[in-house]
Amino acid sequence: MNITKEEIQHIAELSRLELSAEEAEKYRTQLGSILDYVKMLDEVKTNNVELTAQVSGLMDVFREDEVKEWDKQETEAALSLGERENGSLKVKRVLQ
Repeated sequence: MNITKEEIQHIAELSRLELSAEEAEKYRTQLGSILDYVKMLDEVKTNNVELTAQVSGLMDVFREDEVKEWDKQETEAALSLGERENGSLKVKRVLQ
């Protein structure tokens, strides 16, 4: 699939990535190859395949959530490790 430089730039902006011209070209080629590979799935015959909502075999997905209180010392120890915000521990961003 042919992806334009403008599309790669748009994706980079949405992802908050700064790409050099070389990186943009490399990713344009790679993403095009990935999309070509995924497009092959259109050729798979699925007429006799039973529909499913999920296939991971999750169990107890309808159980009620249980709120469990922490020991006061555990709570204070956890919250003392960093900055608090609205009574919760503020942690560093995981994704950049």
